[in-house]
Amino acid sequence: MPNRFIKKIFPLLAILLLTPWPVAYAHTYTGDTVGQESVQIEVAEPSLAPSMSVFGRAIGGVTRPGDLFYIDATENAADITVTLYLTNSQELSHCYRFLILKVGIYVESAGGEWEKASWWDGELIPETFITLRNGWVSFTLAGYTNYKVTIDGGSFYCIRTQADGGTVSPQFYLTVN
Repeated sequence: MPNRFIKKIFPLLAILLLTPWPVAYAHTYTGDTVGQESVQIEVAEPSLAPSMSVFGRAIGGVTRPGDLFYIDATENAADITVTLYLTNSQELSHCYRFLILKVGIYVESAGGEWEKASWWDGELIPETFITLRNGWVSFTLAGYTNYKVTIDGGSFYCIRTQADGGTVSPQFYLTVN
């Protein structure tokens, strides 16, 4: 009986083992596109930075809007995600009851002028605010252009001007993915 069983199973196993099975493979084609390393970030000159006069137990606002960062994505075909972080929010939370800063994104026109940036569908990017509560904001922008990130305005209520081991001025960090 075992001999007859092997005689029937052996041809079936041989057919199964010799039959070609579908093979899956993947290939990545990068083409002629340039990667994310082609995006350059530059910090704005201190003379162009936003400013505000802060006093203890006072309500105030941004007295001079200004530039924070410049992003050169002219050599990058892909969309980029820009994230602006408020890096010293823990220190600031001891000095401010609230801090609300209006973030602006501008695109450089062909004539070298800065215009409000828009989403992929042509709609202007809505007003966006960075606060002590959220601590960061993010935008997805198209490649092949220059951008600048600004602080266009804002308000605060300062409860004290003595920051423990730090400053009462907001500090920012920008990433591009």
